[in-house]
Amino acid sequence: MEKNHTSIWEECLKIFRDNLGDSANYKTWFSPIKAIKLDNNTLTIQVPSPFFYEWLEEHYVELLRSAIKRTLGPEGRLEYSVIMDNTHPYAVTTESGYRKETRNKPTPIPVTKKDQPLDPFIIPGLKKIKVNSQLNPDNSFDNFVEGECNRLARAAGYAIAENPGKSAFNPMFLYGATGLGKTHLMNAIGLQAKMNYPDLTVLYVSAELFTQQFVDACKNKSTNDFTHFYQLIDVLLIDDIHKLAGKDMTQDAFFQIFNHLHQSGKQLVISSDKPPVELQGIEQRLLSRFKWGLAADLQVPDVNTRIAILQRKLRASGVEMPKDVIEYIAYSISTNVREMEGVLNSLLAQSILNKKTITMELARKMIDQIVHNSAKEISIDYIQKVICDHFELSVDKIHSNTRRREIVIARQLAMFFAKKHTKNSLAAIGAQCGKRDHATVLHACKTVSNLIETDKAFKSMVEELDKKIKN
Repeated sequence: MEKNHTSIWEECLKIFRDNLGDSANYKTWFSPIKAIKLDNNTLTIQVPSPFFYEWLEEHYVELLRSAIKRTLGPEGRLEYSVIMDNTHPYAVTTESGYRKETRNKPTPIPVTKKDQPLDPFIIPGLKKIKVNSQLNPDNSFDNFVEGECNRLARAAGYAIAENPGKSAFNPMFLYGATGLGKTHLMNAIGLQAKMNYPDLTVLYVSAELFTQQFVDACKNKSTNDFTHFYQLIDVLLIDDIHKLAGKDMTQDAFFQIFNHLHQSGKQLVISSDKPPVELQGIEQRLLSRFKWGLAADLQVPDVNTRIAILQRKLRASGVEMPKDVIEYIAYSISTNVREMEGVLNSLLAQSILNKKTITMELARKMIDQIVHNSAKEISIDYIQKVICDHFELSVDKIHSNTRRREIVIARQLAMFFAKKHTKNSLAAIGAQCGKRDHATVLHACKTVSNLIETDKAFKSMVEELDKKIKN
């Protein structure tokens, strides 16, 4: 029986399977190849992109050479046809002695030289990612302060880093408001995974950068290279996925990458400002996949966690700060950890560069400048702190069940001011004041209002506390 290109390539595939088995590598790099012609002793195979060709040359050239020699004899040769579209082919010779044929290319595709800029979506780019995964070394698990607000997310993230792609948390979908630690946790997962498995290719990328790379790939007609590049990542960390909203082509590219990585047992970690069910402008097929693994939210940290975050940052800086200033910052900024750390950094800069002592007055001034105190929301935690400082009590006293008069008054004032200065419901205020019900909060507000009308000294104290809370 006369051999043709199809039968020769089938023999080659048997050799590849004998060496690689039915592994992911075989399915990824050999199943998509098509044999298109046999001319004398030269077999031409079709590959989908220059990136694909580069990878075969980099990793499987000896296996390919061996298979060709066994099927076509010592004079056997192999040519690549890189099909870009349906225009006329243009063939070039590579340094290895093989030939590759490209389409939709006015000039031959050169082999990358050291003095040429590296295309990020070819083999040298992948090697670079192995060294630099775009991770921030400061955002490790050691520097991540754990609290009730993030305990589940942190525990799941650490489990992923210990066994990427093998746990039930794939994908892991992190969500929460800005400044609550999503990016820190993603970086911590990537850093820990690299430490545990140095051979893995780990990449952190924002959705904005991913989109820009895809747009550039479309302009350069290298979308196949773009897709193949991302399909080779072992741990892919995509930040702010909600920024793909309305970008249908980018979502389609990410859908292909997601499916390939997930089916190959690779790990995906995705973050967003909202849970999957609330995301707008994201295709349903992507949203359904985001729900396959674990969706974990990062909530606003309680005051104790905020204080711990500040204390850890101060220890790392080697700077001491008065306890009342630390508490004032933690109580004043309750919804954004990044903003809180910004105030702390500004205070440290004032202290070190201008040789100023860090005082409560300086802290108030800095918070007014950075946070714009008049516009910021006053928290229940902060109200409780101001009142407890006035009565020289610890905050846990007003959370207790004691009926001591001064503690009862302090608790009622905390409820009164929380109703006045926050948007929380009576039930929410009661829950944060020792798990009282809404009726108790309503009674406390009426009691304080009656005392203001009948007791001048009490009214004066309330007015003084009100100024402290607002300032």
